[in-house]
Amino acid sequence: QMLEQNGLQHSPDSPAILESDIVRVSDTNHDGQLDIKEFTQYLRAHEKELRLMFRSLDRNNDGHIDVAEIQLSLNSLGVNVSTEQASRILQSIDRDGTMTIDWNEWRDHFLFNPLHNMEDIAHYWKHSLVLDIGEQLTVPDEFSEKERRSGVVWRQLVAGAMAGAVSRTGTAPLDRLKVFLQVHGSSGVSLLGGLRGMVQEGGLRSLWRGNGINVLKIAPESAIKFMAYEQIKWLIRGSKEGGSLRVQERFIAGSLAGATAQTIIYPMEVLKTRLTLRKTGQYAGMADCAKQILRKEGVRAFYKGYVPNTLGIIPYAGIDLAVYETLKNAWLQRYCMGSADPGILVLLGCGTVSSTCGQLASYPLALIRTRMQAQASADGTPQLTMVGQFKHIVSHEGVPGLYRGIAPNFLKVIPAVSISYVVYEHMKKALGVGS
Repeated sequence: QMLEQNGLQHSPDSPAILESDIVRVSDTNHDGQLDIKEFTQYLRAHEKELRLMFRSLDRNNDGHIDVAEIQLSLNSLGVNVSTEQASRILQSIDRDGTMTIDWNEWRDHFLFNPLHNMEDIAHYWKHSLVLDIGEQLTVPDEFSEKERRSGVVWRQLVAGAMAGAVSRTGTAPLDRLKVFLQVHGSSGVSLLGGLRGMVQEGGLRSLWRGNGINVLKIAPESAIKFMAYEQIKWLIRGSKEGGSLRVQERFIAGSLAGATAQTIIYPMEVLKTRLTLRKTGQYAGMADCAKQILRKEGVRAFYKGYVPNTLGIIPYAGIDLAVYETLKNAWLQRYCMGSADPGILVLLGCGTVSSTCGQLASYPLALIRTRMQAQASADGTPQLTMVGQFKHIVSHEGVPGLYRGIAPNFLKVIPAVSISYVVYEHMKKALGVGS
């Protein structure tokens, strides 16, 4: 009632007001009610915050925020917008049509609006950690200095790792089928035939073979990649306070960070492939599998397929980033007038499409990597190199042979994204990280 008396009704031409958020923030005595004193305190504190934000954006101190200042502010937070897109954001706040924002316009627009600053616009468009579709080749997120200092970064990484673990476990049968078809697909095994064959050979539980190590490698890979990314970012910028990177710099830093993480955890990738393809009773567990590989094939076997795997990072990361940026900018161009929040379906859609395009581009390299990992030097078959595998597949199976197993791979995208998003959001709440 208090909020409605003060003119805080929802209207089509003003941003949606999160009344519950205002009550939660300003209810100092925690009685679930908002009295005049608490509401006045909220307005004073929020107006003070807005004044500080306005001053930080007004770089030339002329009392007005222009297009260039909005563009500069968003770019420094890792969201690269064109002059036209920055103009659209400005127009949504500019009431008098002067193409600048004065203090009164800024205050009136944001006083009852949950969008507190430009960082929130950047926050919505972060290439989210929630999307785990089985391959961790995406470029790490950009985090602000405030997020680093508050410890939010590591809590988000933990939430992302948990989301990945549940998502991979939920889609493990499709992942095992993909690996099975990549290696044995040339013998004419169909999707359903492959599933039936795996169940007949080892029962229903066999569909989750290799999932344990697939889940186990999430945490070290995420942590190494994030730390490597931050160090490479620091080298590119030459300063820890250098702010966010441009898209091209993010691609370079992300690819190098991905290659660093993959180099360190790559033996786990080989173990995952061998455990996924194992016959009943072949290995007693992860440790036994590692011992047998070491004894029969030597240390070098743990890096089989390393070259195509590392090369695959470049098309994956490049296309993933390029497609995401294109979709993001297309949305900002068309719809950012009313609100900075594109909504969860738009964000998940953009992330899913960009990751899927990245996978499609790097899939032949991923298939060659898997076949090389599966080659046991002890079984007497010739050990093909990356180029040898490529030639063998094209000459015996044609170009479609490079895409064996892609059907189950794409079938698991939507369930994997859905599961990881839901778990990630619940984990963030449990760990006290705001959305």
